[in-house]
Amino acid sequence: SDTYLSEHHVRSVLCLPLITQGKLVGVLYLENNLAPRVFTPSRIAILKLLASQAAISLENTRLYRDLEQRLTEQKRAEMEIRALKDQLYRENLALRDEVDRASMFEEIVGNSKPLQAVLSRIAKVAPTDSTVFITGETGTGKELIARAVHKRSQRAGRAFVSVNCAALAPSLISSELFGHEKGAFTGAVQRRLGRFELADGGTIFLDEVGELLADTQVALLRVLQEREFERVGGGQPIHVDVRVIAATNRDLKAAVANGTFRQDLFYRLNVFPIEMPPLRERKDDILMLIEYFVQRYANRAGKNIRSIDKKTLELLQSYDWPGNIRELQNVIERSVILISGDVFSVDELWLSTQTAQLGPPVEPSPDLKRERRSERGIIEAALAESRGRVSGPSGAAARLGIPPSTLEHKIKALKISKSQFKYN
Repeated sequence: SDTYLSEHHVRSVLCLPLITQGKLVGVLYLENNLAPRVFTPSRIAILKLLASQAAISLENTRLYRDLEQRLTEQKRAEMEIRALKDQLYRENLALRDEVDRASMFEEIVGNSKPLQAVLSRIAKVAPTDSTVFITGETGTGKELIARAVHKRSQRAGRAFVSVNCAALAPSLISSELFGHEKGAFTGAVQRRLGRFELADGGTIFLDEVGELLADTQVALLRVLQEREFERVGGGQPIHVDVRVIAATNRDLKAAVANGTFRQDLFYRLNVFPIEMPPLRERKDDILMLIEYFVQRYANRAGKNIRSIDKKTLELLQSYDWPGNIRELQNVIERSVILISGDVFSVDELWLSTQTAQLGPPVEPSPDLKRERRSERGIIEAALAESRGRVSGPSGAAARLGIPPSTLEHKIKALKISKSQFKYN
């Protein structure tokens, strides 16, 4: 009565279940259209063995396909996780950059005695509202110290406003510090708040305060004495609650002596002095600083630096670092960018012009003496043109096309007095 069997003239049929681990995974179907009853008991016994093996093979195939699918899904999930990790890594780098720009350095690195003395003074003065006066060469980290004082003070939750007095044009310093009213001068199209108003309730950091002109010194003295000022072009006194931290790389005592800096302002600023030692006096900190900056810039560049070349360590530790920590930081950042392996090294030629002298001092040759006299004349001419100013767009360093820290180092080495050019 079966249509299929009659159409195909089927004479014999055998169906065997394919079972493995008590589970039906298929059916073995055999037919013969030549003779009836061809599936004898002996043949069926053999076919049962075949069916048992076929069931195992089918189940193994199914399990393999399941495993393959799971592996594919796992790989897809791993790729998604890797993509998320890369995204988080890029976001982390961006956030770290943002923090770096906001705070310069995340930590004060080093444990040398000179640095520990500075940290001790920070801990003592930070909880107070006393004016802090930070001195030290260019690149020693004076702003880092100022931020450390602010972060450990009761004003830590308020603004920290930094002003580089040397970078501002003399005609704009008063406007930048105290703000201006609309129409106070050409280009003053609207009222503008000064840095002191922006720092109200917080801390203002006056870097290179020794570069202020006489009239700005008078206005700053008034702020320190009375905590009030007037905007440029305004007549209304403005009161502020601001902690002042000032810094300079100049010898202000000498500037007071020759009349280029007000004595009363100096004493108002010099309430709690902190002197930042140059890096050459912190030799014990150089190794820690190298490791810190290498790791920092390697992470930022996405590089895996495993070690530091021994010759490079010796070179960096013996170098005099006239530009101090800032110069070390720049050299390491540049090196990390350029290296392609996992060992950090520095090109010795970058430091060859000012490498440290490890032996006893040697009497300079006549040629070197002539070179130094010529160099002195060029520097003095540039200082005369800039009225003794080193930094800023019209400073002597810009005129000579060299970094201010390098020029400061040369001025000190040649024992040139900048103050003599102040009013030339």
